Amino acid sequence: MQDRTITTSNPILSASTLSGDKVCNALGEDLGKVEDFMLDLSNGRIRYAVLSFGGFLGMGDKLFAVPPEALRIDTENNELILDVERERLENAPGFDKDHWPETSDHEWERSVYEFYGSTPYWE
Repeated sequence: MQDRTITTSNPILSASTLSGDKVCNALGEDLGKVEDFMLDLSNGRIRYAVLSFGGFLGMGDKLFAVPPEALRIDTENNELILDVERERLENAPGFDKDHWPETSDHEWERSVYEFYGSTPYWE
């Protein structure tokens, strides 16, 4: 994949600033948008970002958990960059908007981190 220049003028942003932002890969392909962020209150960290992808007019979207380390912020284009090909994302661990994963299912979360080549911070 080709690298895009990512500029970040402020290293601190509110979650609401990023919520709803477009997510693209390094090739510029649309991968969906950020729906939410799941917080680990006991550690004061973002556990994962929730990305919606697929569907039509918001119907049938599949949700994906993405480790925060897998995302880069492109402040110039107001979007996030996820270095994964569109076809690979279609096979990522996901969930339905009406059936969110159990917060105690650390095996599922571990598989999410491994899918994106990240090590879970709690290990």
